[in-house]
Amino acid sequence: MHLSRRNFILKSVATGAGLGLLEYLPAIARPADGKRVGIIGLDTSHSIAFTKALNAATPDPVYDGYKVTAAYPQGSKDIESSAKRIPGYIEEVKKLGVKITGSIQELLAETDVILLETNDGRLHLEQALEVFKAGKRMFIDKPVAGSLSDTIAIYNAAEKYKTPVFSASSLRYIKGLENIDKAKVLGADTYSPAVLEKTHPDFFWYGVHGVETLYTVMGTGCKSVTRVGTPNTDIVVGIWGDGRTGTFRGTRTGKHDYGGTVFTEDGNKVLGPYAGYEPLLVDIIKYFKTGEMPVTPQETIEIFAFMEAADESKRQGGKSVMLESVLNKARKSAK
Repeated sequence: MHLSRRNFILKSVATGAGLGLLEYLPAIARPADGKRVGIIGLDTSHSIAFTKALNAATPDPVYDGYKVTAAYPQGSKDIESSAKRIPGYIEEVKKLGVKITGSIQELLAETDVILLETNDGRLHLEQALEVFKAGKRMFIDKPVAGSLSDTIAIYNAAEKYKTPVFSASSLRYIKGLENIDKAKVLGADTYSPAVLEKTHPDFFWYGVHGVETLYTVMGTGCKSVTRVGTPNTDIVVGIWGDGRTGTFRGTRTGKHDYGGTVFTEDGNKVLGPYAGYEPLLVDIIKYFKTGEMPVTPQETIEIFAFMEAADESKRQGGKSVMLESVLNKARKSAK
């Protein structure tokens, strides 16, 4: 019986599966052009979580067929807790059908959109510039950069290359936010772990999660911050231009947890528990499809200015520091 070319291929695949060739099936089911996701940095668990969600045997339809097809593994070289993960994470993503590339340029040639996942924010500006020059949409995981000046430089580059970029913590999607009318928020207290990493400003490495939760409910407009700290805990008080106050508590002992209280005209609302990575990934895919940023550059830059001002308050013995002062200094360095 004569077989069409299509039927012959299908029959061959079915036969091959029985001969131990099932490993080749992911290549047959590759996503259409425009939906090939590339990852930069396999030194964070986020890379694995995103790949497992997108490359699942039956992925959630909300991800619209986007799949991780290639990854450039190099992340931090001198942060041991990150660098030691890379060999194991390479093997994990390879099992999910992901090709490992030898350079960012090779990755860019084989993918359409990018997840910049390198845990070390100090590398982000250099890595992001390669992506911008290729004109590809990119999500940058926390921290967006290793300094406020690099943060500003990344958004300047996005404007220069006319390529929108999105960055956020998954704590922006913590449970409880869906029940809050942000127009009625009078203030908020949030908390998260604030584990320190000597290569980064104090809150950039981990405290960013709780600070982003604070900004998610308060919005932009913080004018000054004051920081009080001990070896185990930091408390940062922000004063917004409209008179509202927001505080962030960063902890380094006890059980890690995330949450907060939002004070509204209708009463107090509790934030938590953590909602996982999926809500963030949904917004990432929407951004990849539309180019619309779920979080404005202004807000992301102010989040990092808030944390930098908190560090400056520490250096000055707990004095109040204006955000505009650290922003002006960083803008000069970013040029």
